[in-house]
Parts: sequence; C-alpha cells; structure tokens
Amino acid sequence: MLSRIRQDMQAAMKAKDLVAANALRMVLSAVSYAEVAKKGKLDEGEVIGVIQKAVKTRKESIEEFKKGGRQDLVDKETKELAALERYLPQQLSAADMEALVAKVIAEVGATSMKDMSKVMKEIMAKHKGQVDGKVVQQFVVAKLKA
Repeated sequence: MLSRIRQDMQAAMKAKDLVAANALRMVLSAVSYAEVAKKGKLDEGEVIGVIQKAVKTRKESIEEFKKGGRQDLVDKETKELAALERYLPQQLSAADMEALVAKVIAEVGATSMKDMSKVMKEIMAKHKGQVDGKVVQQFVVAKLKA
C-alpha cells in the first residue's frame, strides 16, 4: 500500500496536483512517524489506521472551516479528503450497517443501553476500517432504545 501511495504522490506531483501530492506526503510522513514510534514497520491495518486518522482530521477541519466561512479552505480540505479516501476499504452501506448491528445485538444478547459497549466492541473488532465508530454508535443506540 505504501508503494502505491508513493507512486500516486509522484503522479500527482507530475500532474501539478499539489493538493493531492501534499495530502499524500502528509500521510507518508505520519506513517514514518508511527513506524519510528513503534520501532518497526507498520502492517497494512496500521497504515489504514493512520489514513483514517488523517481522513477524520480533514472532516473535522471541513466542519470548522464551514463554520468560519472559509470556503477556500473547505475546498482544499475536500480535495485532500478525496485523495485520501481512495486508500480506505469500502465503507458499509446504511442497510448493511443496520443488518450488522441487529445481528451483533442478537449474538451478544444485548437488551439495554448497558450492553452497548459489548456491541460496539464486537463490531469495531470485526469491521475496523469498514465502519465509522460514530455512525455505528448511532445505529446501536437506535436499535437498543427501540
């Protein structure tokens, strides 16, 4: 995956797409930093985690820039976000997410909000990278309150 990111960064630089090139450069830097902190190479799951963190940061920045009325920065962050999301696994659709939550609630035997942590733990362990924790939480709360 890292070699693909490096190749795409070079292609973006050649195409003079500085926004995408900078976003990919930042991810490579974050991966290098994480490798130094870990004192070893990252596996693909850990690299995806670094990319997810960068995507989350971009989404939060977009919201803040919208509140501040900075459309130029919203556009820049949106382009960076699009460049990074290509490297993430396909996210589950709302229908798939709802079915998954219902299935895990049945498996765990969750009956009340007290069991929410068990359900969340199970879903996040099996589907890390395919689901957003906040979205899963919303579905779990809706199912357990029903």
